[in-house]
Parts: sequence; structure tokens; C-alpha cells
Amino acid sequence: MIDTLQARIEALEIHVAHQDKTVEDLNAVILDQRETLDRLTRRVNIMLTRLEELEAAAPAPEVKKPPHY
Repeated sequence: MIDTLQARIEALEIHVAHQDKTVEDLNAVILDQRETLDRLTRRVNIMLTRLEELEAAAPAPEVKKPPHY
């Protein structure tokens, strides 16, 4: 009986060790994705600012009536 319990405890310890490794791996992926998302968010904000500046500097379109009027 003691051998059976010892074997079950060892199996559980192995299982927990694998789960800990999986959690660590997933955490590393999440941190990498967060850095990527932060970088992309900054770049999009820069592009939006540039677009707003270009739109403000662009001449207004001429309002012409179509030829059939």
C-alpha cells in the first residue's frame, strides 16, 4: 500500500511539474505578445498623428457642380 501511495504521489508531482512548465511557457508568450502589442499601438498612434497633420495641411477640395447642372 505504501508503494502504491508513493507511486501516486510521484505521478502527481510529475504532473504538477509539467503544468508549472506549461504555465511558465504561456506566461513568456503573453509577455512577448504584450510587448508586441505595445509597440504596434505606439506605431499606430504615430501614424494617426501624421495622418491628422497631413489632413490638416491638405488643401480643401474644390466644390464643383457636375456638368449636368
